[in-house]
Amino acid sequence: MKILFMGTPDFASVCLCALLADKSFDVACVVTKPDTRSGRGMKVNFCDVKKKAIEENIPVYQPETLKDGAIKPLLEEINPDVIVVAAYGKILPEYVLKYPKYGCINVHGSLLPEYRGASPIQRAVLDGKKETGITIMFMEKGLDTGDILLCEKTDIPENMTSGELFDKLADIGGKLLVKALHALENGEIKPVKQDDSLATYAEKIEESECTVDFAKPAREVHNKIRGLSPFPGAYAFLDGKVVKFYDSRVEDADEKGALPGEVVRADKSGVRIMCIDKCINVLKFKPEGKGVLSALDMINGRKIAVGNKFENTK
Repeated sequence: MKILFMGTPDFASVCLCALLADKSFDVACVVTKPDTRSGRGMKVNFCDVKKKAIEENIPVYQPETLKDGAIKPLLEEINPDVIVVAAYGKILPEYVLKYPKYGCINVHGSLLPEYRGASPIQRAVLDGKKETGITIMFMEKGLDTGDILLCEKTDIPENMTSGELFDKLADIGGKLLVKALHALENGEIKPVKQDDSLATYAEKIEESECTVDFAKPAREVHNKIRGLSPFPGAYAFLDGKVVKFYDSRVEDADEKGALPGEVVRADKSGVRIMCIDKCINVLKFKPEGKGVLSALDMINGRKIAVGNKFENTK
């Protein structure tokens, strides 16, 4: 089976590695988003998929757009049996969707039709879901509306961050993708239509969602911290400066009279911050202009102390 692979971040790279490990597949080329630049020297950054493709001597194409037949010559040159898409980041036009013999197959990080859209993994954690999974599906013009080929469930432990869940689902996704492609090629799979009445949507994470309001239940605050970890990071303001939170636990509150956002304990076991009902024990921080620090490093650096108060505005 000749494959054209489309993807960009680490999640997609894991899926690509799974395809490459199965020698019955021919990954003929990789399509990924254009390189980015960052830092003072505007250094060019290769995405994870491009790095893996170069390592494996697979041709890489990085079109600015797919519109107006931009990659039609590539499709005609490669003539793929199937196009596999995993976190590519661009909408596929109809001429791409209709080209391959076996269609376009997507690796999606939810149990469709739940969490269609851009941020299914983070939204599941933000919403405090106990379970999610991977869906392998046919792609069509609608947003994640295509028929389901295979899916696999997995649990979400109460302290798991979205970053950890990305890794877990990527591993499941790679293995399930290989299984689905073999079944598809052998005619052993029956696509199942989605029930649109059960659909929910995972909108892109906006900056306005990232501020933490400690005048909320501790469980809601905890889900926001882990749901936005490691990126883009949940934050609040301390003395007018941004402090991001990367690891937390919900704990019962023993302190009397403490206000939401107030630091009620700060020691090697973490920094306890009062919420409306319980406390959040934060284990990792990123103060403005600094790297990620442990709770103890924050305390020893005098960046935080008992009595400090976090606000959700400057």
